Amino acid sequence: MTIKTTIALSEDHLRYAEKLVENGQYPSISSVIEAGLEQMMTTGSEQDPVSAMADEINRRMELPRDQWISMEGDNVFDDIEAFIQAKLAKG
Repeated sequence: MTIKTTIALSEDHLRYAEKLVENGQYPSISSVIEAGLEQMMTTGSEQDPVSAMADEINRRMELPRDQWISMEGDNVFDDIEAFIQAKLAKG
């Protein structure tokens, strides 16, 4: 069942939604809004961002120490790249 309602959007959000409709990605602005809500409903994104970030940090803190990436020194990005390449090589 569809229920008609009125919402207020910022100019930026409205322009973006209109562009998606103009590009043929969605048939209407309502469809754009519905797609965004559906994504939040299926991914659990309704949780506030700070709590979600805290949950992710806690999850990562539980990883074994050998899976951590050191953030010390001038070669942080090189260390991250090496870590990623090692993960990719393992499959």
